[in-house]
Amino acid sequence: MLVELRLRGLGAIDDATLELGPGFTAVTGETGAGKTMLLTGLALLLGGRGDAGLVRAGHARVEVEGRFRIDPGGSVAQQVEQAGGALDGDEVVVARTVGADGRSRGYLGGRSVPVATLAAIADDLVTVHGQADQRGLLKASVQRSVLDAYAGDAAQGPLRTYRAAFAELAAVRAELEDVTTHRRERTLEADGLRQGLRDVDEIAPEPGEDLRLAAEAARLGHVEALRAAAAAAHGALSAASNDPAAHDVLTLLGSARRELEAVTGHDTELDGLASRVAEASYLLADISADLSAYVDQIDADPARLAVVQERISRLAGLTRRYAADLAGVLAWAEQARARLAELTDDDTRVLELTARRDAILAELAAAATALSDERAAAAKRLDAAVSSELQALAMSDARLPVAVTQREDPNGIEVGGRRVAFGQSGVDEVEIQLVPHAGAPARPVHRGASGGELSRVMLAIEIVLAGADAVPTFIFDEVDAGVGGRAAIEVGRRLAGLARTSQVLVVTHLPQVAAFADRHVVVAKTAAGHITSTEIDLVDGDARLRELSRMLGGLEDSSLGHDHAEELLATAAVAKGARGGRLRKR
Repeated sequence: MLVELRLRGLGAIDDATLELGPGFTAVTGETGAGKTMLLTGLALLLGGRGDAGLVRAGHARVEVEGRFRIDPGGSVAQQVEQAGGALDGDEVVVARTVGADGRSRGYLGGRSVPVATLAAIADDLVTVHGQADQRGLLKASVQRSVLDAYAGDAAQGPLRTYRAAFAELAAVRAELEDVTTHRRERTLEADGLRQGLRDVDEIAPEPGEDLRLAAEAARLGHVEALRAAAAAAHGALSAASNDPAAHDVLTLLGSARRELEAVTGHDTELDGLASRVAEASYLLADISADLSAYVDQIDADPARLAVVQERISRLAGLTRRYAADLAGVLAWAEQARARLAELTDDDTRVLELTARRDAILAELAAAATALSDERAAAAKRLDAAVSSELQALAMSDARLPVAVTQREDPNGIEVGGRRVAFGQSGVDEVEIQLVPHAGAPARPVHRGASGGELSRVMLAIEIVLAGADAVPTFIFDEVDAGVGGRAAIEVGRRLAGLARTSQVLVVTHLPQVAAFADRHVVVAKTAAGHITSTEIDLVDGDARLRELSRMLGGLEDSSLGHDHAEELLATAAVAKGARGGRLRKR
């Protein structure tokens, strides 16, 4: 439930706060006073499109803030928690700003969130019914969705099953189409993969082979330089001659070691140095021996070098054709084998896909049949409910049959012994019709009603749909346009009935409707110099009588108007207490 709405810098509204409660709230005011700004503010609050043109002159931004009372264990509370916001007891604050530069920000439970998050919770908080929604209901594409919404869970289960099967059917058909119509392309692809795999299998590369061969080629290509370097290093470490005057490293280290060993035991520090010199001597002796062995075993091998270079060349051919390196070639070969298995199994795959397609079509037909049955049953209930509302709106003999039909199609699915066309939402074509009086033929609702009748028909549909909706707050924006007299009183009665179980906010020009409200809000323009502002006031007592008198005849202070307004309020009070005031629930 919407507890409070604050608007700042929005159009003609400088700063206004509207406190709301349960029941029926009527919003009235002169044409152009700014009643629509209330709905614009709510639309912004619930993720609607922001427009820099809404920012009032002198303000940097539009600021809209709403406080909603919610179920702490419900879906909205869960979304607030997921967004990182916080509840204030059983209430949550939702806010939206739109800057003069067009930048928009949303806030949920004190946490900044994308505007899309506000839109995601909107359907669980508020449902808006307006003249634009009425026009939408005239479209055939919308009427099926209206019937499904009215049918509720009974239709939603089969509809979900149907749509899941429909999506799977589309995927299976696409794959089957690909296999059967692109067989030539798939054959060419398979031939290319086979050739590539023959190339790879013929050379049979091993993981890391390219690196090993590169290292071997580098060694074989520099044998003489390597032998010379190793011999020189060996000579520096250990001279080949027996010349006692030789100054190779091992000889010098031996002299140093002997000198230090001669004084061992007299100083621990020098003893440690002597030990390290001895270790160095042993290590270099080992290196010298290894260098000598290296010089003895390394030989030039032109034949082996040619073999290695030829192998490297063949591996390079693979990397040029199939991947950037040898590891990539091996990965490509693995993927190519898997893909080739798919391409060469077309006949088996066609049989499998065909069988799966036929099975899905059977599932689809079963789900479509169940969905059609639920829609047909809901259509009868909707007809009865709306027809009952029309009787109260001075259309006593009118009926609103809802036709649920199917169109035959030889390429469709079998439902009820017939092949019928099908789509994403089933096999049914739904049309809301009108029988305006006894004996008249049923015609599409937008063709069978006059302007005044159409307004009442649409209002009856709106009220019935609202009664079938679990959303706690309903907003009606001048859906009573074109209605007057006794029918207007019945409109007020029906809205008051809905307000027994839900919060109802109605923007109206009809005093008969406003008289049924539990609270009455007046939107008025005020002028101070060259600045025009919109004020929002909760009226009661004499102030409410003046507003109703203005709505009745345009004369706020007319004594006759006041008497009529008092009579309207008294009539509404009696009507709200009558049994007929309660809205029939689905």
